[in-house]
Amino acid sequence: MTDPEDGKVLIIGVDCATDPRKVGLAYGWWDGVNGVVEEMAAAGPDLSPAAWISQRVQAHRRCACLLALDAPLGWPAAFGAALAGHSAGQPIQTEPVNFFRRETDRFIHQTVGRRPLDVGAERIARTALSALQLVAQVSKRLGMDIPLLWNADMPCGLAAVEVYPAAVLQVLGLPASGYKENEQSAVRARILNGLARQLRLPQDVGSALADADILDALICVLAGIDFLAGRAMPPQDLDLAMKEGWIWVRQPT
Repeated sequence: MTDPEDGKVLIIGVDCATDPRKVGLAYGWWDGVNGVVEEMAAAGPDLSPAAWISQRVQAHRRCACLLALDAPLGWPAAFGAALAGHSAGQPIQTEPVNFFRRETDRFIHQTVGRRPLDVGAERIARTALSALQLVAQVSKRLGMDIPLLWNADMPCGLAAVEVYPAAVLQVLGLPASGYKENEQSAVRARILNGLARQLRLPQDVGSALADADILDALICVLAGIDFLAGRAMPPQDLDLAMKEGWIWVRQPT
C-alpha cells in the first residue's frame, strides 16, 4: 500500500516571541506541487511550543520536516567581531548600519521594500534568542540535530530556515502592516483571502482571523513552501549568510 505521506515535506511555521504564550504555530505539507495547511494553534500555559512542534514531527517521523521560523537566527558579523575584544569606553570602528543590521536585512529592504528590525539594536534580539532556545529545546526532545538549510534540496530528517511574514505579504501585494490589533480582523480577512490563492487553507480559519500570531505562523508555512519550491531568493555571499543568517523570501514579480 502506498504511504499517503510519501514524498511530502512537513512544514511547521512558527511566529516566534519572547513570551511562549505569544508564539503562533501552524503546520502543513508540500508535495512538490501543492501546499496545504492542516492545523493552526496558539501556544499558552497548557501548550508548550517545543512540545507542539515535537509532537507533530514525531507523528510524521517518516517525513522530512522543515521549521520556518519568524525570527532572526544570527547577528551581524561586524557586531560580533567588534564586541569580541571591546572594553568599556573604547571606540568601535565600524559603520552603524553594518554594526546593527545584517546583509539579509539590507537585501530584503532593497528588493522587497520592507526593512526588518535591526537585531543588533532592537528588542527583536530577545526574540532571536528565544527562537534559538526553542530550536535547541525541540532538538533535545527529539534527539535530532536541526541544521539550517541553504538550498531547496530537502534532506531527510529535520531542518530550519528563517522567514519574514511581512516580506511575504509585501511581495504578494497584501497588507504587510496594520493587521496585528484585535480590531483589525477585516484586514486579517483580506490577508487570508489572498493566502487562499497560494495554498489550501483549513476549512475553519477562525483562529487565524482572531489571532495575528497564528496568522503569521500560517504565512511562515507559505514561506517554507516558497523555499522548497525554489522561489526564494538566495544569498550572494553564502559564507556571510551562514554567519549572520538569511531571510528566505520569494522573488518579487
